[in-house]
Amino acid sequence: MRRSGRRSGRRSGVGPLRRLRRRLGLERNELRRRVDRVQRAIALALLALLLATAPPVAAWCGGLAYDAGLRAERREHAQRQQVWATVVATGGIASSGDRYVHETVQAAWPRPADGRTRTGTLPSWKGAAIGDRKRIWVDREGKPTVRPRPHSRTVTDAVYAGAAAALGVGAPVLLAYVVVRRRCDRYRDRMWDAAWARMDADAGRNRPS
Repeated sequence: MRRSGRRSGRRSGVGPLRRLRRRLGLERNELRRRVDRVQRAIALALLALLLATAPPVAAWCGGLAYDAGLRAERREHAQRQQVWATVVATGGIASSGDRYVHETVQAAWPRPADGRTRTGTLPSWKGAAIGDRKRIWVDREGKPTVRPRPHSRTVTDAVYAGAAAALGVGAPVLLAYVVVRRRCDRYRDRMWDAAWARMDADAGRNRPS
């Protein structure tokens, strides 16, 4: 049964490409009405507009986001530095809000600006004991901070910016096609109603008296 169905499909010459062309209205068909041809022409024009505008806009926005990310990377790498922090006391407790509580340690580390020792509180880590050392990121004043911006984040932000720009360009085009499609559908419905009315009128005139 399946083989015969496949063979009949091949003999009929209706392949996936031809079915796609028929669905998009790209095939010549005498049964298509003027409204169908107008809708197809507008759809192709909107598609051409989308293909002509979306890629350059996406590339431009992605490039802006990438350049901004690179500047942030350079600035943070210039302002932050890794130093060795030495634990001087353990057993501290810190809380963030009413629910989150974590252990802390007192540590000392050199300040990058002048090498003077600075002390402060750091989140504890497993097995932390007095004298243990750990590399931390600090700013120019020696205050603990997060690591500089990674390059992967810059790339991700650029991709997101490009995708958002493409969607921003595509949304109005899609909305325009939806409006055109609805108006064409309403026009086709009126044509069908008029055709059915003519058929009913013809049928009434042709009834035997």
